[in-house]
Amino acid sequence: MSLFGRQYSKWIQTTHRHVLGSPARKARLYWERNIANLTTTDAQRKTIYALSTPPGKGGVAIVRVSGPDALHVWKRMARSHKSEKPLLDPAPWKMQRCRIVHPESEMLIDDGLAVYFKAPYSYTTLPTLELHIHSGRALISALLSALSSFPSLRPAEPGEFTRQALLGGRLDLTQVEGLHDLIEADTEVQRLWALGSAGGETRAEYDSLRTQIIHCLAQVEALIDFGEGEDIEEGVYEQARAEAADLLAQIRKHLSDNRRGELVRSGIKMAIFGPPNAGKSSLFNYLANRPASIVTSIPGTTRDVIELTLDIGGLPVVVADTAGLRETHDVVEVIGVQRGLDAIKNADISLCVLPLSDVLFRTSSQGMQTVIPSEVKEIVTPTTYFLFNKSDLVPPSQRSLFQLGLQVHQAEEENMASLQGRSWIASLATGEGSHEFVQGLAKSLKSRFDIHDPNSSQQGVQSQSKLHGPIITRARHRVHLESACKFLEAFLVLRERSLPSLTALLLLTAAAPEDVVIAAEELRYAAQAVGRVTGDIGVEDVLDSLFKDFCIGK
Repeated sequence: MSLFGRQYSKWIQTTHRHVLGSPARKARLYWERNIANLTTTDAQRKTIYALSTPPGKGGVAIVRVSGPDALHVWKRMARSHKSEKPLLDPAPWKMQRCRIVHPESEMLIDDGLAVYFKAPYSYTTLPTLELHIHSGRALISALLSALSSFPSLRPAEPGEFTRQALLGGRLDLTQVEGLHDLIEADTEVQRLWALGSAGGETRAEYDSLRTQIIHCLAQVEALIDFGEGEDIEEGVYEQARAEAADLLAQIRKHLSDNRRGELVRSGIKMAIFGPPNAGKSSLFNYLANRPASIVTSIPGTTRDVIELTLDIGGLPVVVADTAGLRETHDVVEVIGVQRGLDAIKNADISLCVLPLSDVLFRTSSQGMQTVIPSEVKEIVTPTTYFLFNKSDLVPPSQRSLFQLGLQVHQAEEENMASLQGRSWIASLATGEGSHEFVQGLAKSLKSRFDIHDPNSSQQGVQSQSKLHGPIITRARHRVHLESACKFLEAFLVLRERSLPSLTALLLLTAAAPEDVVIAAEELRYAAQAVGRVTGDIGVEDVLDSLFKDFCIGK
């Protein structure tokens, strides 16, 4: 028996022996001296607290308290700003000025604000108190120390407030993920898409898919429940098959989105490559708006891969500057070139930088020709973009011919068939054409990944995110949808394999009843796979990995 159990048993025996024949005060004193002072475990301390704003000096710091004892904290720590009297019970959802004191010594901590959120109408669905004080390290430390003196309170774990909201039904799993992405958003597109997910748009899409699958399941189960002789509408199974085929097409469309949701969330990887002294590092510094990479006139200055995450037209792009491609006997440079080739191979897109004067050639019959160097041509793919740098070294007449239309010498090769729409000319030294290049690259990336430009129309933010935000933003979403596809495919092929005719379906004595049961199970598994995305079906295995990335006070 545990220590608490032994003490409790002893208290019961003492109470039974003394309460009837002596004052009940003895039993109360025994409780206070022996049981009430036992240390409580984290499982018993249901109320949590944490700083919900960034630590350090600032205008305001917010400390959040959530749990059954939040109101008790109010009564012990909130005093009238005009007197020493405790405040009355708070008016829910109304900010009140108060003096915040230590619950034991009643020493003043700060003159601030407090707001109480009554359950279940709070973020966590539990009673919640927010204390607003001036943001200073000593002030925050004093308030957190005061809260730790409550035996029923404990510090919150990372993301535990949001976890309470999830378990309380305030949010579903996609909304929690959207909230995390919204906090982490660095670009406008990330913000818009995360805002849609946090607002429930992604959940609505998945709920719609799951509802449609369940509707198909209900039609198939009608054959199981009623059987022969019942008045079953003709064509029920065929209707379910038609709906399942439409659902399968919808899910496949979501899956064939070129991973744009995952890419925008984590950043589009772009590797800059080209021969030495083409201007790769100058471009890298221009995009970073600072001297992030060393630039000299000496070929082979860049030896290693340098990466930065940048905002290009509202898109998060992880840009990598690589070593110049050339044959070399320098051991260090050889390693740098190989690392650059690996970065190009693993990138989502690549950007080839070439001096314009090195790729333009005049011919008697065709005018100006663009010839890509052979060492670069081998690396070019359909996802490669081109920047022809050092345009200031080329006569204006030749630049005009280039802008009118690119004529590629290797036109018979698919990867080099056309540079139109994925190539620009500029001079990074003078700045001419550099701004146009960045704008053109951003536009091309948005087109490639089917991303709506939030500044291109007068629609509201909500409609933009709803119409253009993907429903797959994490690997687990894709895994569950692929699983749902397999179950729907299994359901659709079941009839051809085991159920030869509609008559046999309607007359279950003529066809094997277990075949229809299997068909229903395939649909049930498909619905469960979609439900796992939103958290309607078993999500304990993903909660810990998700919430560990949250800040403590969220």
